Amino acid sequence: MMEKDAKIYVAGHRGMVGSAITRELLREGYTNIVARTHAELNLCRQVEVENFFAAEKPEYVFLAAAKVGGISANIEAQADFMYDNVMMEMNVIHAAWKNGCKKLEFIGSSCIYPRMAPQPMKETCLLTSELEKTNEAYALAKISGLKYCEYLNRQYGTDYISVMPSNLFGPNDNYHPTHSHVLPSLIRRFHEAKVENAPSVTCWGDGSALREFLYVDDLASLCVFLMNYYSGDETVNAGMGKDITIKDLTKLVGQIVGYSGEIRWDTSKPNGMPRKLLDVSKAAALGWTYKTELEEGIRLTYADFLHNPVRAER
Repeated sequence: MMEKDAKIYVAGHRGMVGSAITRELLREGYTNIVARTHAELNLCRQVEVENFFAAEKPEYVFLAAAKVGGISANIEAQADFMYDNVMMEMNVIHAAWKNGCKKLEFIGSSCIYPRMAPQPMKETCLLTSELEKTNEAYALAKISGLKYCEYLNRQYGTDYISVMPSNLFGPNDNYHPTHSHVLPSLIRRFHEAKVENAPSVTCWGDGSALREFLYVDDLASLCVFLMNYYSGDETVNAGMGKDITIKDLTKLVGQIVGYSGEIRWDTSKPNGMPRKLLDVSKAAALGWTYKTELEEGIRLTYADFLHNPVRAER
């Protein structure tokens, strides 16, 4: 287990996941948290990362830094998503190993699993068939980080673990109207439609895709839990273990935001993977379960949107 005064580095502490992990660490009484902004430390630059680790020598690392986005962003910037994520992961994981880090936790995404994987998706279905094309570059980068942790464990006896969450949402999310993930994008678009009295909102696809969501503070509790109680080469899924159609999600977001106009569907746009439901029995067997139901989480996230104008403008 991590000592309360152990030096802990949270990579990506300003992002949605990293900030939630930092909140959870502070809540649980950890007092020696190290963080750097992107301006202070560019994780894509190997020399900068190596110099940081050599100087700070963190004992534990939560690797939550990533370049993320929804379907639109993933399609438009495949090269950027692959380069930035692979470079960040390799630099941080490698520098942690070189500098004797006791334990590292790599945070990925459920998009690593095959497009047509049996549902719900078990950790063992990784690399059993082809990926979803709309997020293939991001998925390949995340698989690389997961596998590098596994290979270091096998070759050098490190204790590096990984966790793969379902669609995340919550405070400090990115609410960009086209480049964000589906839930924060809907929050912003419905809010703006309400303010402008717009008669309708058009959403991508046909609404039939099923998605699982997890409130980010619940993920953070699992991340700290796993750092203390789990070791193993195989990743651990993080989710609610239940999903919702995008069509029903849009209705729920509209109700919470207070938008009563028409919801239209642009079927010329892709749905993405037809379903992405995680099998969370492994995390449950370890003793963890989520706490925040979807509706409550969306209400909390909408409140965050309303009180964070800078986030809303991103």
